[in-house]
Amino acid sequence: MIRNLFLLCAMFIAFSNQAIEVKGLYQYQQPVDDKTRASRVTASQNALLNVVIKVTGEPDATNNQVVRGALSDISDYMTKFEYGDNEGQSYLNVQFDSNKVNTLVREAGLPLWGNRRPLVVIWLAIEDGWRRELLTADTHPQVEELLSDRASRRGLPIVTPLLDLEDRQHVEVTDVWGNFSDSLDIASQRYMAERVVSARLYQDERSGAWELDWRFTNEDQFEATRHKGDKQQVILDMVDALASALASEYAIDAASGYDAQQQMLKLYNTTSFVDIEYALRRLRSLSVVTDANVSHVAKKFIEINVSHTGSVDDLRKALTLDSYFSDYRDPDKFYYSTSNDDLEYAWQ
Repeated sequence: MIRNLFLLCAMFIAFSNQAIEVKGLYQYQQPVDDKTRASRVTASQNALLNVVIKVTGEPDATNNQVVRGALSDISDYMTKFEYGDNEGQSYLNVQFDSNKVNTLVREAGLPLWGNRRPLVVIWLAIEDGWRRELLTADTHPQVEELLSDRASRRGLPIVTPLLDLEDRQHVEVTDVWGNFSDSLDIASQRYMAERVVSARLYQDERSGAWELDWRFTNEDQFEATRHKGDKQQVILDMVDALASALASEYAIDAASGYDAQQQMLKLYNTTSFVDIEYALRRLRSLSVVTDANVSHVAKKFIEINVSHTGSVDDLRKALTLDSYFSDYRDPDKFYYSTSNDDLEYAWQ
């Protein structure tokens, strides 16, 4: 409960809605058996592979020949390392140069997933024997810790519901088990998550294997993704599948190109120089944006010339994850029509 509350407070301070600016994308904590140079090199190489997975969102990125080739020059990508100990397990914490890693990803022709990522709230119902209950840090601490740790290692911001009185007013275990999306979406509003996931974990009576079904609540039908096997492994598989699914939606596809392109953005509702300056800073903080400058100031809006990588759609997806920008709808028009390349937003 305390960890969830701390996470929520940190989220609301760092980002007011929808997306989280993920910290530590370019660092990794790798377990080690000793502090010899050979162990350090091997651990650093494994850490780089895991960072590439976080940055691309693709587990198979470690098989890329360009990425594998970079392992022989591992020290070129590292900025610092330090040893630590956690409950008797020694580890090496490695920090990598973000620019060099991004360059490696581009040269390898892999997608690039920025550090601003959608927050996901996960409602998990667990059937153990004849009893069904919802996941909390109190009811299933090991499962919750496994879920959180894996999500952190994949750079996926998640939160599990507090299941306090407010949550329980809207959601019962049957809602999650049956994926009644309306009640889950209503209860999830307080967490300001971009995506809501319902999942159920149970044991097959005949084989004894654990099965986990999950899906996003905004899909039309319950065509769940299913994982089967060891109890811990199916939890890890779900998080990996979640991260890969979101990366496929939000990461910049290498095929769309990393070269900077120019796009004009109209921004309404800026009422002061401070608004404009802050809007420019927000734009420049997006992973797909390389620069942003005001080109024209009109009475009702300003025009901003945005230099960005990827496609216009990649830029639009990045903007949807920032609550300071919302789609603009002209109140004087009875209909709204625009081309795919038009970018009109209202400053919040």
